[in-house]
Amino acid sequence: MRNELVVFLQEHADVFSWLYAEMLGLDTNIMVHKLSLIEDCKPIEQKLRRTTPYILIKVKEVKKQWDDGFLEVVKYPQRMSNIIAVPKKDNKIRVCVDFRDLNKASLKDDFLYPHIDVLVDNTAKSSTYSFMDSFF
Repeated sequence: MRNELVVFLQEHADVFSWLYAEMLGLDTNIMVHKLSLIEDCKPIEQKLRRTTPYILIKVKEVKKQWDDGFLEVVKYPQRMSNIIAVPKKDNKIRVCVDFRDLNKASLKDDFLYPHIDVLVDNTAKSSTYSFMDSFF
């Protein structure tokens, strides 16, 4: 089955985007992500975190996404979350976002994700299993 999947993916490689530059023209009429926020929650603007020039030079992924038009500036100063560049052990940089304040203002989902034990138990007698089946 693995070999069949590899062959299928290779035959249809033209439908996948491998670079940000190939993802231009994403239609926001198809899908737009909006956050549901608690109405009476006071907006918090996080103070800007400074970082060393050494780390800023290494943050190339964000610049590549920006240059390819994959990212855009959205001005919501009332809900600003810091971008944090964290050095990894292999000298690369992991770009993270501090969403703690935004998480406090977000409405909680009415459903819970399945427990990992349930997911593992469901896969016990199957040759293949999609974890998406557990969400619906």
